[in-house]
Amino acid sequence: MADQVIGRIPVLECLRAKKRTARKLFLLRDAKGLEVLREAAGRVPIEECSRAELDEMANGATHQGVILEADPLRLVSLDDWLNWPVSQDAVVVILDGVEDPHNFGAIVRSAAACGASAVLFGKDRSAPISPASMKSAAGAMEYIDLIEVTNLVRAVEAMKKAGFWIAALDADAEQVLWDCDLQGRIGLVIGSEGKGVRRLMGKHCDFHLRIPLTGPITSLNASVSAAIALAECLRQRR
Repeated sequence: MADQVIGRIPVLECLRAKKRTARKLFLLRDAKGLEVLREAAGRVPIEECSRAELDEMANGATHQGVILEADPLRLVSLDDWLNWPVSQDAVVVILDGVEDPHNFGAIVRSAAACGASAVLFGKDRSAPISPASMKSAAGAMEYIDLIEVTNLVRAVEAMKKAGFWIAALDADAEQVLWDCDLQGRIGLVIGSEGKGVRRLMGKHCDFHLRIPLTGPITSLNASVSAAIALAECLRQRR
């Protein structure tokens, strides 16, 4: 079964990355000068469509006149991934119940932009890979390993045995993000939008970290928190 990649940037990055086979490009009739069109030329069959046809295919999503049919994104098992040559400085983002597809996609985008090696998430209680999450990721899903597991706690324990330190973002933690050594193999646990990191998951983390806030707003959403923590990991590696 094929995936739909919707929107100019997600489609362009899918074609550039060549991580999966592109089957057909659906393009708004008379569209010219698009970078997507140049990237697809000679590689992918192109079918011109009316705006109404694209609207129907996109099922309400903003398509910007471009939809690509491609093989599904490859999801990796944790056992396989840990057997690959994983960097001693690898950062893995662990999503503990992030169910909003826009947050999911935005976190994947930040992870790819900050040089993280993978995003790990549960088969249940998480946002699926969907046109909405792919659109929010703006092509980043084509460049980062996506690890799906059936049990997050067991996955965290396997990562610890492989040399990862596991850090949970927790608004009530005593330790501040900036004061923690985040070099080496790190797993960053990002909790759900409403409840944060689950208690059981928190017990299996090596440390809990908070992002210090001084303004009238006392909380950040999951994707913003992830981006700040990832930026700090990148800063320490620089």
